[in-house]
Amino acid sequence: MPTLTWLTREQDIGATKRVPYRLLEEVSEHSAGDRSTGNMLIQGDNLEALKALLPFYAGRVKCIYIDPPYNTRSAFEHYDDNLEHTKWLAMMWPRLELLRELLSEDGSIWVSIDDNEAHYLKVVMDELLGRKSFVADIAWQRTHTRENRTDISNVHDNILVYAKNRDTWRYLRNPLPKSQEQLQRFKNPDDDPRGRWSSLPIHAKAEKGRRKEQFFTITLPSGRNIDPPPGRCWLYTEERFRQMCADNRIWFGKQGNNAPRLKNFLSEVQSGLVPSTYWSHKDVGTTGTAKSEVVKLFGGQTPFSTPKPEALIERVIHIATNPGDLVLDSFLGSGTTVAVAHKMNRRYIGIEMGDHAITHCAPRLQKVIDGEQGGISESVGWKGGGGFRFYRLGPPAFDADGRIRPEIGFPVLAAHIWFSETGAPWDGIGDSPLLGIHDGRAFALLYNGILGDKSPGGGNVLTRGTLALIRKALTEASQDFYGTLTVYGQQSRLTPATLERERVAFKQTPYDIHSRT
Repeated sequence: MPTLTWLTREQDIGATKRVPYRLLEEVSEHSAGDRSTGNMLIQGDNLEALKALLPFYAGRVKCIYIDPPYNTRSAFEHYDDNLEHTKWLAMMWPRLELLRELLSEDGSIWVSIDDNEAHYLKVVMDELLGRKSFVADIAWQRTHTRENRTDISNVHDNILVYAKNRDTWRYLRNPLPKSQEQLQRFKNPDDDPRGRWSSLPIHAKAEKGRRKEQFFTITLPSGRNIDPPPGRCWLYTEERFRQMCADNRIWFGKQGNNAPRLKNFLSEVQSGLVPSTYWSHKDVGTTGTAKSEVVKLFGGQTPFSTPKPEALIERVIHIATNPGDLVLDSFLGSGTTVAVAHKMNRRYIGIEMGDHAITHCAPRLQKVIDGEQGGISESVGWKGGGGFRFYRLGPPAFDADGRIRPEIGFPVLAAHIWFSETGAPWDGIGDSPLLGIHDGRAFALLYNGILGDKSPGGGNVLTRGTLALIRKALTEASQDFYGTLTVYGQQSRLTPATLERERVAFKQTPYDIHSRT
């Protein structure tokens, strides 16, 4: 498969390994509403924030939407978009790599971009997610006005769509609801008890392999005879056609003299429409729509230069998720994605580095909780409620010498160890040194008095006594477990022979942990 090469590529593809594992610390004064919803708004560098989320959310995000800097060589108000091409790729690669790890097996990632970097981004995403995961390149008509001072007026942005497992996602994605214009095509001129219908032609191209029974003369109710149009045949055999006439599924016009057409009943057709790769401003709004929505929310201010309309994000989330699914946006900007996800009863994680995480994103979500009626509120029946927690990135989990910082609690370290060993998020609550069993292997952590010792260092040593307590918990979890047990601790007082006989692999904290950050 072709790959993209740039000046710092070799350094950039290993960047995630050098990102420190940081804590997420809640800032309660910026949280709002029901804090038990699991919704998160994070202020901080999105690369470090994504690394911090991995132990808890790897493989769990159903839909990722991001609107990264377009590298348009013009300075934006809240970040410098004038990034040299290599620096832009260096910024995108590690973030996409971590986003891939967070994506669920039935999840999808949607990236807004324009033609400054769209083609390069496509090659990078092909490499990171696989060309078979590519779903579509959607053209969003971001403006309906023409720019006459350019060679060719560019009126669209791109949205690149990839699915973790396209074969699975194809059958899980949601169709679009029919528009009023489409519904108006269904009428009932003959008062059919089956309800409204639209008509479809009943002839097809006369390709090789068509049955000779599909070539016959039809006598209309008016008495006129007609054959299939030149080069075409009927969709049905004569016998099947007569059955459909008897079932009143063929329409010949009010005078019975028109070419036959199939009655396509609204009650029998697919519940929705397959999404297309062209999204009109009439359906999902424009950049002007988005700015108007933001200005209305913030009393005349425009806090972000390139917001997206709520209707655009609603369509993405509608196609890609169902209520209760988790949505993530790591380039949150003005907060549109999380506001829309909130109104659509999805769980969400939003990450934004700038100050407007506090000055605009959090207040916008507060307005949503209070029931604001802008954007998509009316169309989705939003009345208010819910809540979120606001977080900032805390210090790295390990100091410069590789020691675990004293403020690191057992659940935080346990989640990090579990993820580094299994690649899966940890669901424990931290009331036992046994972390769990995964693929026939068990993992345990002796750390900070988990066994009830009075001193933080007590109980962090693997002895026959602490091993017996772990074994007891393991038996309660699984009566027939015979796999290996990996124990993390400060030191081990068991001999190598004992460890081998007990099928125990001992790993020392912090050294065997720090190497995995």
